[in-house]
Amino acid sequence: MDYAHPLVVGLQIPAGGGEETLPLATLAEEAGLDLVVSPASPEGGLDDWTALAWVAGQTTRLDVTPAGLDATAGPATVLGRAAASLDLLTGGRLDLTLASSDATALAETVEVVHGMWATGEDRPLAYRGEHHVVPAAPRGPSPAHPVGVWVAGTSTGTLDVAGRLGDGWSVRWDQLAATDLAAASEAVDHAARAAGRDPREVRRRLVLPAQPDGDHPGWTAPDAVEQLVGLVVGLGFSTLVVETDDPAVVEHVGGVVSPALREAVEAARAADGTTPALVRPSRVRARRHPGIRYDQIPPTLVQIAVEPGDVGYGDVRSTYMRGGSPGLVLRPRSVPEVVDSLAFARTHDVPLAVRSGGHGISGRSTNRGGIVLDLGRLDGIEVLDHATRRVRLGPGARWGTVARELAPLGWAISSGDYGGVGVGGLATSGGIGYLVREHGLTIDHVRAVEMVLADGSVVRASDTENTDLFWAVRGAGHTVGIVTSFELEADEVGDVGFAQLVFDATDTAELLEAYGAVVEAAPRDLTAFLLMGRPQPGQPPVAQIMAVVDSPEPDVIIDRLEPLARIAPLLQQSVRLASYDQVVAAPAPGPHQGQGEPVTRSALADHITPALARAAAQLVRSGQSYFFQIRSVGGAVADVPADATAYAHRDAGFSLVAMGASRDRLDARWDAMAEHFTGLYTNFETDQRPERLLDAYPPATLERLREIKQRHDPDDVFRDNFALGAPAVTSAAG
Repeated sequence: MDYAHPLVVGLQIPAGGGEETLPLATLAEEAGLDLVVSPASPEGGLDDWTALAWVAGQTTRLDVTPAGLDATAGPATVLGRAAASLDLLTGGRLDLTLASSDATALAETVEVVHGMWATGEDRPLAYRGEHHVVPAAPRGPSPAHPVGVWVAGTSTGTLDVAGRLGDGWSVRWDQLAATDLAAASEAVDHAARAAGRDPREVRRRLVLPAQPDGDHPGWTAPDAVEQLVGLVVGLGFSTLVVETDDPAVVEHVGGVVSPALREAVEAARAADGTTPALVRPSRVRARRHPGIRYDQIPPTLVQIAVEPGDVGYGDVRSTYMRGGSPGLVLRPRSVPEVVDSLAFARTHDVPLAVRSGGHGISGRSTNRGGIVLDLGRLDGIEVLDHATRRVRLGPGARWGTVARELAPLGWAISSGDYGGVGVGGLATSGGIGYLVREHGLTIDHVRAVEMVLADGSVVRASDTENTDLFWAVRGAGHTVGIVTSFELEADEVGDVGFAQLVFDATDTAELLEAYGAVVEAAPRDLTAFLLMGRPQPGQPPVAQIMAVVDSPEPDVIIDRLEPLARIAPLLQQSVRLASYDQVVAAPAPGPHQGQGEPVTRSALADHITPALARAAAQLVRSGQSYFFQIRSVGGAVADVPADATAYAHRDAGFSLVAMGASRDRLDARWDAMAEHFTGLYTNFETDQRPERLLDAYPPATLERLREIKQRHDPDDVFRDNFALGAPAVTSAAG
């Protein structure tokens, strides 16, 4: 019986050898082995977990697992967290092996550990068993990869647990006669089938001695390869481990036996037409969404696919602000994998979302029941030419990281106001950041892109190549293709003045009008964003302004900020000299865990007129928006002709955004303000009404976009992110 699992060759460090045997792990890695099984209860004061951590810390490539942790030794919730943490620290190299003479305790531990890793569940883990009682434990963290939970032993109860719940079954040569291996393996299969599982879900590991022992083959025997092949393709033990403390044996297994065994197994499987693969666990398959053909995922995508039941699904289902429940998340690591992912997604009639950093306020980088193509792993940052300050960025890179990498060179690229935003979403739509009035939009720094079109072709677009796509990608890139890399020209930017000012906004309209007037009158080196929240009962309204002065000179900074400081009573102030990467610092690593369905409305305006200021003040006082922001634009943005890119609203001086919980109530307020607006910024808009198209793109721009769309995406593959759709009749803005 060959379960078609990939062949794994490893070393088990014998128990009782003391700390001096632990360096064998490094030797195993150097010898080319795949796995090290750390010793059980070694001498020298190291317990099982400490020995495992030591082995993991001394290796960089090998997978590691304990020989068999006692499933009754402590709370299973703690074990789950500890295992996930070690897997994260090792970059996804851990498997967990458990053992116990109490089959019930063993089964409960497996269930609780799996439950702790199920971060895609919406509720805390609750479990009540004989040995483990968990009232309500927060799940997580998610391991770095799907950690296999193996069970070790040969008792009837252990074999039953392995078949019903385990990801693998492990046995030593001295626990079971060779003639009994097939029967024991069949017992595992029987338990798996009785539980509704495919027996191929359970991998098999056999630990063998260096020298033959009774009827068990040894690794140093002349006919070792022939006998070991029979264990793989005849009995399904695809993970074979040598137990030894002899360095010469480790080197022999790694340098001689393992290569010959791999070649022999490959030949045997080729003759039988067997393709190595792992079967998704039944607990994962049970969570699959209708409409997605999971069993037809190409082999090139299996390793990058995350399903709703997978470990790690909870880390990729949502975005920064919005909860999602996609049916499949594909996380390509290369352009060919992007091509394959898109080709697979195109065969389905489900929503397709393309995600870069996952911050997207519009919420269109996740979905419910569809496919998400997550570009987060395409996060490279590379300097191409120091003379022209040209850099290449992957769409999944975060702007805070980009700023940090460019800072030592004295460079910066104007991005948004938050370092956690991904490059892809911003550099295809606009990019209104703290340097916008001095250095323009992010898209104004794009010099070329590599992109995957709807038909899977990979093209380069620039001023001289595929010029129509290059025009469209700067302002409407989400609708014409998937950009896999950007070439941008950075600016020379040194230290800047960064101010945070808090005002009494009792007279909100007067404050907003004064803010607009000061910004418009200021030199371009000042960019200021104003923010207000929902009024709090019994407290005066407040407004916060965050401003950047693109100068390291204290006198210049003070000169630019003084007019702002006088627009209303100043309650708090903080002004400091900072590098640009300190202003848009990257947040701490970690997944997005957004929840809910926030409603956002966006608009562009030429000026903050008295009438617009009064209307905005009424919106804030109504409480229908818990986040209201006005960003200054203008300046260098208007230097670019309106028809040079798909971002056509070059004359707008301000960008406004409001967030609320009720679409109907916020729409009523926002629509009443439409006469003051001159356009719309797509990244901040969740409104799906067709008239929003003409707010985002003037008629001539929209007509050209539709013509390009028809040539490059006639099937409207990229339709779930501000779809171009049919011609809109009227515009709500202006």
